[in-house]
Amino acid sequence: MTKAEFVERIAGDFANKKAAADAVDAVLDGISGTLAGGGDVNFTGFGKFSVAERGPRQGVNPRTGERITIAGGRVPKFSAGAGLKSKVKG
Repeated sequence: MTKAEFVERIAGDFANKKAAADAVDAVLDGISGTLAGGGDVNFTGFGKFSVAERGPRQGVNPRTGERITIAGGRVPKFSAGAGLKSKVKG
């Protein structure tokens, strides 16, 4: 499902489609901003968004076969909560 399809799906809960799109944008911006600042976002029963540190690792240049070092960094991480897991299982 794309962002546009998601907005279309929840638009019935809002006054209009623009209000739904603004709400989705506000939630995504809030999560992104918190993660960029190094914080965590926890929705009880749904899951937790956090930032993980990834160390440098070895890789291979597919064109030349040369071994290279891939730099580490911060990456976003999501851990599903119990409520989401049970809903997906059915």
